[in-house]
Amino acid sequence: MFKAIVSAETLTSTLDSISVLVDECKIHLEEEGLEIRAVDPANVGMVDLSLEAAAFESYEADGGVIGVDLSRLEDIAGMAESGQLVQFELDEETRKLHIQIDGLEYTLALIDPDSIRQEPDIPDLDLPAEVVLEGKDLNRSVKAADMVSDHIALGVDESEEFFYVNAEGDTDDVHLELTRDDLIDLQVGPARSLFSLDYLKDMNKAIPSDTEVTLALGEEFPIKMFFGYGDGNGQVTYMLAPRIQSD
Repeated sequence: MFKAIVSAETLTSTLDSISVLVDECKIHLEEEGLEIRAVDPANVGMVDLSLEAAAFESYEADGGVIGVDLSRLEDIAGMAESGQLVQFELDEETRKLHIQIDGLEYTLALIDPDSIRQEPDIPDLDLPAEVVLEGKDLNRSVKAADMVSDHIALGVDESEEFFYVNAEGDTDDVHLELTRDDLIDLQVGPARSLFSLDYLKDMNKAIPSDTEVTLALGEEFPIKMFFGYGDGNGQVTYMLAPRIQSD
């Protein structure tokens, strides 16, 4: 059983956060809210999302799982104007999702969850450095690096206590430093890893510029990025595997 009403803005944020990595996913319809976890086909990027029932205008679910085509669901969500509500009801017999937006009715055929790529286990990493910054500062870092390279190094200088971004191209380089004064918070520790900029750019698309983003880093370890949305009732966590540099 699943019935819910949610704002178009919250729905769009949810779908955008997942679709930057995968085309289809399983949605766990828990009593307390939605849960989605997925990994991209190359096993490089992972997303873990939760959206509490409090984020919805109304929400009823009993613990089922559905599989959805994200591009089709995004197209439907795109029909809603800002401020409109989107209504969902699952037909358990036909395994179709009925969606209503201001008089528009759409019946979405679901995907067999068993046919969708297996959900990943989240690795338990002890990452020594933590950087908290605004989404706009992360966006600036990614854009600057993208001008010169397809890789980006993220790290923390322990002695000088700042977060840095390095990108080295064939001819040009980019270096950005953010001190404690520039950041919301900084926990220093040994941290420097190289990442694919393509993945980081995709993840960055889903991060609002005015939100608070936490980056957890280590030395040649995956980066863990998380931020809240939906008035604090939702959280998205991204993990991105590093590119190991050969000596």
